Amino acid sequence: MNLLEELLLLAYDDEGRKIHDSTRLDFGLGGALLLELALSGRIDVADKKVVVVDASPTGDPLVDDALTRIGDDARPRKPGHWVSKLAKGTRQRVLDHLVSAEILRVEHGTVLWIFPKTTYPAAYGTEPAAETDARQRMRGAVLSDGAVDVRTSALCALVAATELDRKVFADLDRRRVKARLKQISDGDWASAAVRRAIQDVQTAIMAGAVAATTVAATG
Repeated sequence: MNLLEELLLLAYDDEGRKIHDSTRLDFGLGGALLLELALSGRIDVADKKVVVVDASPTGDPLVDDALTRIGDDARPRKPGHWVSKLAKGTRQRVLDHLVSAEILRVEHGTVLWIFPKTTYPAAYGTEPAAETDARQRMRGAVLSDGAVDVRTSALCALVAATELDRKVFADLDRRRVKARLKQISDGDWASAAVRRAIQDVQTAIMAGAVAATTVAATG
């Protein structure tokens, strides 16, 4: 289960309804692609630009597509550029994959018998095991003061940047959660390259989401 799939599962309830802001979620998924590439050693951030350091495939089609797009670009670009570019269309591709993997199922209906509505409930009626695992890992990380494994640290960073922590940790003190998530994101349990990617991706997600929301409000 990659970071994109975990983040998306956390953003939908068991009835298949999206419980989080679409703009933030989409930017978060774009950021998750960059972090997957950083975790696998395919990219680094040098001079504030994303650079490919290993072009070999990861075996994950969605992640490999992102790697190809970055490698084929004529010049290095900032993380914010790629977070925005990779956000487009990614959510549907992740949903389709989760459906094909029988983790979710797709249901089509209408609202007020007129407006089409598509939901993605859990395939077997209960929270998917992968989502439960992600919740437990993050909750354990937030409630402890110890080191956190690098993938959980990356997921915590994404949840914080998209403000999904409001939903994931709704029963915990928000101030404590925010402080601990920042500590995890800034921690030294990841390589320098991954720490740079986490910090730059967090900044790009937050800035991109704010900009997109402002444009929508004034357009």
